Amino acid sequence: MRERWFGATGRRVPEIAVEGDERVPLVEALVLDDVRDADRLRAAHSQGTPVVVRARTAEQVVEALSRPEVACALVPPGAEDLVSLDLTELTYG
Repeated sequence: MRERWFGATGRRVPEIAVEGDERVPLVEALVLDDVRDADRLRAAHSQGTPVVVRARTAEQVVEALSRPEVACALVPPGAEDLVSLDLTELTYG
């Protein structure tokens, strides 16, 4: 399982997790439905706030994790197959 830094908390979290996973404490994070607002992503990151993005498809997971500000892509319950995506293959072919 690959991990990323959870903002400036000093902790690492799974880069892809099912929503509700206790290892990703949403109360501490900025939770977004997409990565369209680059200014908001950068501002949260510069303040040390963890950024978590919800993703329902493999493409949305790749898009979220292509942003260095994003700590974790959250997938919905029932989409556990997305947790084991081969991001290298999806990104580089």
